[in-house]
This record gives sequence, C-alpha cells and structure tokens, in this order.
Amino acid sequence: MTDTSRAWIENLTWPEVAAKIETSTVLIPIGARAKEHGPHLPMQTDYLVARALCDGVAKSLPVLIAPVVDFGYYPAFVEYPGSQHLRPETFQAVLHDIIDGLIRHKAKNIVIVNTGVSTEGPVTVVVRETLEHKNVRIPVAHIRALGSATRGMMSQKLGGHADEMEASLILAIAPDLAHIDRAVEDYGNALTEPKTVFYIPTIFRGNAKSTPDYSVSGARGDPRGATLEKGRATLDAMVADLVDGLRKLGL
Repeated sequence: MTDTSRAWIENLTWPEVAAKIETSTVLIPIGARAKEHGPHLPMQTDYLVARALCDGVAKSLPVLIAPVVDFGYYPAFVEYPGSQHLRPETFQAVLHDIIDGLIRHKAKNIVIVNTGVSTEGPVTVVVRETLEHKNVRIPVAHIRALGSATRGMMSQKLGGHADEMEASLILAIAPDLAHIDRAVEDYGNALTEPKTVFYIPTIFRGNAKSTPDYSVSGARGDPRGATLEKGRATLDAMVADLVDGLRKLGL
C-alpha cells in the first residue's frame, strides 16, 4: 500500500514544503470534524471522507495536501449537540485566508475538495472572488459530483445525509466508528413532499410537523443497507473521478 503521509503538509517541515509547493498541486480538503451524522456514524464523518479522498488522489498524483478545513457552514444541523457551524462570512474569511497564505507561499495550482453540500455556495463565492481579485483560478470538486458510477449500488429510496452511501464509506474508511446496528430508516417527510423547481432551506428537527425539516434520527435515507463492499467501490469511484479531473485539467 502506498504511504501518502508525506503528501500532507502537516507532516512535513517548512523547508520540505518550500521545495514542493511551487511545482505541486495543493489540495484543500473541506470536511466537518463535528457535524451530526445520526446515531450510527461519527461526528467526524465528513473529515474522514475528505482525508480518504485526498489520500486516494495522492496514491496516483504528486500532490501536496493542506490540513483539512474542519469547520464550516452547516446550518441544517445546529439543533444537534456537538454540531459546529460557522456563519457563511466567517467560513468564507477562513477559506480566503488559507488560500491567500498558499498563494503567498508560491503555490501555483490550488484545488478544493469539498465534502459538504451547504458549503457549496460559500466555496463558490470564495473561488470566484479569488479569480476576480487575485487572478488565480481554483477548481472545486463537490462531493455530490463524485462517484456517480456506483450510485446504482444503493438500495435506499433516496439519500442525502448519514445515508446508505455515507455509512458504506465509513465502513470502508473507519469501520470501528460505524455502528450500523444503530441505524434506522429515516426519510422524514421527503418521500411525500411535492417535487418543485425550488430550493427549500432546511434545519433538521425532530418535530414531524416541521416539513421539510423532519428527521427522527438526524439522517436522511436508509443506512441499514450499507456494506463494506459498497463503501470501497464508492470511495474508489470518487477518487477515480478526482484523479481523472485533475489529469484533464493538466494538474
């Protein structure tokens, strides 16, 4: 198995980083370290997925990986003890400072790997502002665009959070932290909500009348069908999408 520890900036000395940063693609992973994922997955699910994705890329490409940005804009989960959430302007300021620091240290190619959904909007604003004000173009890969080749493996009616896919990923990445025996089917009111062209903001709550916010467990989907095999296949497909995309961009 390829050792990817030397790809992570946090494991290097500053002279080692200085020798690589100008000629390497620098990945900035985004993944919450403290965000509820139901009664069956750890709060650090997104963080673990972000690290696994970047490790996977490092096995194929000579990248540097910045420390995971493990706090972010996660407004849907604020009702659950332990879930951490930054205001969008705070999260954007953090990203701007991280990117500005990498540019100052002569990074020429920067890429963001984002494992959140609510973070998509703020991240998009940051990379557009970086292009506008610094003339630096930063590609972003959002997790919803990754691993489509394995979506058909899932048996749940719909997913979205702490679902069959995420549970399978944690079985593949950190099986000791996955408690599938505690998992429950939880679609909330999603199966009966009207389908429209509109985006509807939500804050997950345990009140059945709080359509479309209702969630008994803090999950959305049916994680009971999660398996190690599905997790490995999904992780491999996601990494393959990232590697393919970076190669096509000449990174």
